[in-house]
Amino acid sequence: MIRPRAVNRRSGGRARGLVILSLPGLWVAAVLGLVYAVPGGVQWAPAAVAAPVIACAGTGRRRCVLVSGGLAVAAVALPDTGQLLGTEVAVLAVLAVCFRLADRRARLAAELDRTREVAVAAQQVLLPPLPQRVGGLAVAGDHLSASRGARVGGDLYEVLATPYGVRAVIGDVRGHGLEAIGTVAALLGSFREAAHHEPELGGVLHRLDRALHRHLRGRAHAAEEFVTLMLLELGEDCGVRVINCGHPQPYRLCPGHPGHPGQPSARPLETGEPFPPLGLFDPGPDPKGVPCGELLPGQALFLHTDGVTDARDAAGEFFPLLPVLEGAAQTAAHGGALSAPALVDAVRTSFLRHARGRLTDDMALLVLHRDAPRVLVHAGSARTATGVPGVPRP
Repeated sequence: MIRPRAVNRRSGGRARGLVILSLPGLWVAAVLGLVYAVPGGVQWAPAAVAAPVIACAGTGRRRCVLVSGGLAVAAVALPDTGQLLGTEVAVLAVLAVCFRLADRRARLAAELDRTREVAVAAQQVLLPPLPQRVGGLAVAGDHLSASRGARVGGDLYEVLATPYGVRAVIGDVRGHGLEAIGTVAALLGSFREAAHHEPELGGVLHRLDRALHRHLRGRAHAAEEFVTLMLLELGEDCGVRVINCGHPQPYRLCPGHPGHPGQPSARPLETGEPFPPLGLFDPGPDPKGVPCGELLPGQALFLHTDGVTDARDAAGEFFPLLPVLEGAAQTAAHGGALSAPALVDAVRTSFLRHARGRLTDDMALLVLHRDAPRVLVHAGSARTATGVPGVPRP
């Protein structure tokens, strides 16, 4: 589905492109208008030499520069200025310089496009788009980097279907942007391996802790590096277990509450006393996941990094996540049910509006939605939505 906002941006971009494309011709027409409107006195024709300069600064296309140079030569030749030869030589000299600059600009633009393609491919490998469903749950996520031109920063998330249930991680590396990407890669690689092989959530945390220390070994100021992190597991019974290492508290979104049937609500998920951030403590021999109840049909878990709540508007006010989350849940509701992608899109839109598009820190959003009364499907399992092997859901 094509969003109206995207269509408006594309149509607006085309309109601006046409205006820029026509500027050299409009300039030449204005010069000729002055030549014939104000005869004698000031010689306006030499001003036509600016046409190829305008084309070079505008579109930068060599064909446009040549066409604008031809228009400028014609504009100089039409009126009898008494300085025809000198003016046309000046036009041709400027045209040659602008054509050379446009050629160089075209080559640099092509090289930049290739570099961007490589960067985008590398970033998508590091933090690929989440699948729409993981183990019977609807999943949606989004992230923004504070570094201009980067799609991946110091925030990370992943959701996997494993033999032990659906496991998810969301984290925030100290610092942001490109300088934190190496740590993000080390942690995500470790999680993707450990989530499938460690039967306990505490074992996954140990693997991540060792991966972080290996990555930081030998680095200056390694003792000051840390990662706020949350590990989450939904078992076959949809019971939620969490290990929180200094990360912002997640929210449970419910389809309704007493007195307001059908009205979505959001409340913090009780995850117990959190551990310190990863890298600042020893997890000990047996860290345990905290039971947080069952994720009931229709409910969703909303996870985020502190780049969301720490964002300020022009008046210095922090982003009001809870009211926005409740409003977004209402907006995203369809027939009494939440939509994970719509919820993420609504929160992102409100966040960017609040911050006016200026990010001082990376941000990440993650939604896990149990949108049907089904048993979670484990990796490699033959269970269907009824939870009974080989028996389809009625």
